[in-house]
Amino acid sequence: MALLLDQPFAPMPDNNEITTKTFLESVSHLPPFFDCLGSKVFAPIKADINGNITKIKAVYDSDPVKYETLQQILLIEKSIYGSEWPKVGATLALMWLKRGLRFIQILLQSIADGERDEDNPNLIRINITKAYDQALKRYHGWIVQKVFKAALFAAPCRSDFLKALTKDQEVAEEDCLAKIHQFLINFTATVDAIYEMYSIMNAELDYLV
Repeated sequence: MALLLDQPFAPMPDNNEITTKTFLESVSHLPPFFDCLGSKVFAPIKADINGNITKIKAVYDSDPVKYETLQQILLIEKSIYGSEWPKVGATLALMWLKRGLRFIQILLQSIADGERDEDNPNLIRINITKAYDQALKRYHGWIVQKVFKAALFAAPCRSDFLKALTKDQEVAEEDCLAKIHQFLINFTATVDAIYEMYSIMNAELDYLV
């Protein structure tokens, strides 16, 4: 599980505030995850995540003290942009980034929980579909949804996907799944905290792309 554990996510503090620097260091290792899905159709999601990380990092680098936490970024940008907020700046970038992270989280959780297609147990289409439906579908127009459905047919089999996650190392499936569970503990808590922050600050937007 080298890919996921290269830079594991930190445990959430009691106040649920996410340190921007630590978050960016961890999340920057995740875009190659989409290479493990095989199909180039997932490349736009990977590019979107990379682009949003870059936007958030640019804001953080402009004043690391002022933007020490993700919560501070949203609060400060709200005061700066006024009525344009939240559809601007790092706030918008993080809104889309969290959706990509939720896709990864639901997909990995589904695989770790042993959810399979009874007719095709070595395929992960059912897991990818669940993640897409819950994390991204509602924000995509019908053209993007059709592209995604086409990508499903190019998705790797379960064994190849797990092997790709380990960077082609020979790792027993039960060990690989155990490391996925380990990764998901702090990762899920972090994603949940970001979603909660957007809900509390009324910063969520539902427009389609």
